[in-house]
Amino acid sequence: MPLNRRTFLESSAVVGAGAALSAGVAAAPAQAHGHRPKPAKRYSFTVMGTTDLHGNVFNWDYFTDKEFDDKAHNDVGLAKISTLVDQVRALKGRRNTLLIDAGDTIQGTQLSYYYAKVDPITRKGGPVHPMAQAMNAIGYDAAALGNHEFNYGIPVLRKFEEQCDFPLLGANALDAKTLRPAFPPYSMHRLCTPHGRDVKVAILGLTNPGIAIWDKANVTGKMVFPGLEEQAAKWVPKLRSMGADVVVVSAHSGSSGTSSYGDQLPHIENAAGLVAEQVPGIDAILVGHAHTEIPEYRVKNKETGKDVVLSEPLKWGQRLTLFDFDLVWEKGRWTVEKVAAQVLNSNTVAEDPEITGLLADEHTKVVAYVNQIIGASTAAMTTVEAPWKDEPIIDLINHVQAETVKEALAGGAYAGLPVLSQASCFSRTAAIPAGQVTIRDAAGLYVFENTLEARLMTGAQVKDYLEFSARYYVQTPAGAPVDTAKLTNAGGTPDYNYDAVYGVTYEIDIAKPAGSRIVNLSFGGKPIDPAAEFVLAVNNYRASGGGAFPHVANAKQLWANSDEIRNTIIQWVKAKGTVDPGQFASVDWKLTRDGVPVF
Repeated sequence: MPLNRRTFLESSAVVGAGAALSAGVAAAPAQAHGHRPKPAKRYSFTVMGTTDLHGNVFNWDYFTDKEFDDKAHNDVGLAKISTLVDQVRALKGRRNTLLIDAGDTIQGTQLSYYYAKVDPITRKGGPVHPMAQAMNAIGYDAAALGNHEFNYGIPVLRKFEEQCDFPLLGANALDAKTLRPAFPPYSMHRLCTPHGRDVKVAILGLTNPGIAIWDKANVTGKMVFPGLEEQAAKWVPKLRSMGADVVVVSAHSGSSGTSSYGDQLPHIENAAGLVAEQVPGIDAILVGHAHTEIPEYRVKNKETGKDVVLSEPLKWGQRLTLFDFDLVWEKGRWTVEKVAAQVLNSNTVAEDPEITGLLADEHTKVVAYVNQIIGASTAAMTTVEAPWKDEPIIDLINHVQAETVKEALAGGAYAGLPVLSQASCFSRTAAIPAGQVTIRDAAGLYVFENTLEARLMTGAQVKDYLEFSARYYVQTPAGAPVDTAKLTNAGGTPDYNYDAVYGVTYEIDIAKPAGSRIVNLSFGGKPIDPAAEFVLAVNNYRASGGGAFPHVANAKQLWANSDEIRNTIIQWVKAKGTVDPGQFASVDWKLTRDGVPVF
């Protein structure tokens, strides 16, 4: 629904300081002397929130080289968010609003990649990061650190921090030696009221403890990341003692109380709900990290019995959260009387020309970069059917990874071992065209900044790995119709947590229950030897426990690379000049039911 004045007046009892004095007042008993009691002093304000922006400024997909669109016709980018923010400020009054973010800001698009790697913000006299430029122009008040802030290393993060006009908060990002906060834990904001005393709003920033695992190469020995609940319990009372009337937590952590990476994480990954439940004194939590949309979710605090309001706006700037606070002056202080949350859809508004104009040169430069021709392909390849078929385009990723690892191990103690490789279908719309291949074509196969490792695995462990991966399919009896729209993502497993393994052959019997689906697993035309040793070319996310796949996180690391896999693919295409699926593609796995192929 488009944003309008009625929407706001219906969602909040009071809009802005100017309306504070006209708000309704609860009836009080008549006084014996006949005088009416003075109306209670009230004030309302709004905290706006974004999260998981992932480098999106424009409503643009750099991998398809056209305007972003999805099945729901969502839009993305800070330029859209800026328009919504301007509308909210116009309705509420600029002085009665704050704007915050819950992290994962500087990684995710080729725009953000370009200014971290191609023309890095860290070079002497280098550019200002587009996300810093946009967020400064929009007027953010604070942002929590996300785990992806650490992907490019601490120097890039520190430079980004320096370029921002607002603080990057992380109460649980501590210096490894001193155990003191490595970033500001909180920020305090004063909102002027018509009643004399300002409202003090504290924003406490919390990030994800998984950083210690996922980006250990960048943070080991430098920073540690204790649990969110523990640090919130430490800081919230301090903020209250400092006079905070309202405490809002910006947490780069989902609300579910779970971890999607098994026991690899030192603390709970998605802890925002637990923070609300266990730590008294919090009024609202802006949730991030999980890439889900939660307009409003209420959690009762165990100690106080009061509701804490949580909200998570959809990723990439598709939604803007609004927390509407109604306060009343009681016993010499401001007290939160009511909190409500909602999300606004950015596809209801146009991009802010101030933001698109500000970064037009950067956008043009990146579009030119991703459209550079790096080679040619003899055939068109696509991921459209890759979630249920062994497709050449996934074989390309695996072939490049296996070849890279073989070259790295050549002449060493493990040079004689066979190299297998894992890859996932990250996007069902990725494609390599017949003819000219550009950087964006190759980069579109690997949308994450993962790097490559080599881990030592046994045949038995490879089978366990494949069984775990095969949970992705919905059990479908032999003879029953197969609908590909309902075949995959069983139990909510995302596409990126289904791995195809290259270098062995196998069948996945989807008529069987998960855990007993891998049939005819072979290497070199013979049943795989459970005791045989293999090298697995694997991305660092999986190797560090991402997806909770068995064995790999504890397997011996034989080699690791610091370059992104997407760059390895780009350089491979450049070096070969021609991509010929006939040289690397083969059908090594297929779905079956009782031995009969499904497709």
